Amino acid sequence: MTPLLFPWKHHRRYNAYAEHFKSIMGQRVQKITVDAGFTCPNRDGTKGRGGCTYCNNEAFNPSYCQPQKPIAQQVEEGIQFHEKRYRRAENFLVYFQPYSNTYAPLDHLKILYEEALSRPGVIGLVIGTRPDCIDEEKLNYLSELNKKHYIVVEYGVESIYNQTLDRINRLHSFEESEKAIRMTAKLGLHVGAHFIFGLPGETRQMMKDSVNVINKLPLSGIKFHQLQIVSGTQMAIDYKKHPTDYDLFSLNDYVSFIVDFTEKLNPDFIIERFAGEVPPRFLAGPGWGALRNDQINQLIEKEFETRNSWQGKFFSAH
Repeated sequence: MTPLLFPWKHHRRYNAYAEHFKSIMGQRVQKITVDAGFTCPNRDGTKGRGGCTYCNNEAFNPSYCQPQKPIAQQVEEGIQFHEKRYRRAENFLVYFQPYSNTYAPLDHLKILYEEALSRPGVIGLVIGTRPDCIDEEKLNYLSELNKKHYIVVEYGVESIYNQTLDRINRLHSFEESEKAIRMTAKLGLHVGAHFIFGLPGETRQMMKDSVNVINKLPLSGIKFHQLQIVSGTQMAIDYKKHPTDYDLFSLNDYVSFIVDFTEKLNPDFIIERFAGEVPPRFLAGPGWGALRNDQINQLIEKEFETRNSWQGKFFSAH
């Protein structure tokens, strides 16, 4: 039998999020999503209206995650939900997910973040935001929290190509993302980034080539998401009018693509997610049926095994 050469002690062929937390915490760490009622500068008119063309937060918000509820209540209900589902869950990260969760004055952010951290069992925060909604004052505060808690700032980057960002109405540049990521990492915070594969105007080769740019970012963790056409979005309207503008991945194509990509990915990056999961009732375009993320992960891991490959096998630091 050919010996495995991948560089982790655990059994997975990539730097897996769950395994990472087990190694540093000794047990499972579960995320609790909360909705603090934020908006975005490209929704409220500061930069634009309508938001990103692919965005419909209702497609992935848990039922307990409702902005009219206090943060403490959302956290408590989320913990109760996950304690039933995962009986060994004892440590929790509160995930401020919908929209831009640093898009408010610092005094208001402090109240929300500290309310979430006050519940026993909550060991840290994951704060989803945009690179143009962060500044040095907010990052300095978060770096102080990071001395006692596990704080992640997670940026929606989506693409390294500015023409793509323009087309999907992000209203920020990749250069702004890079600046925010570097500023965050410099203060010792954990930095996450989210990327979407299959956005209109990008070829498969452009997507593959982006790994060389992404590898140079000082990231702690990374999420990938295949483009899905979600109902109630501007992209759903565009797709209906011009379906040939979109080159959506089939399941088999995506499994092959993401393994190709991961083989060249920096092995230090913790991979939190390979693919997105949207309930079929929200889809306005072709999907992969009712497959769950764990089933998609199994297919990806099987492809790694078939190739006798792993994350970073062909990674080059140069």
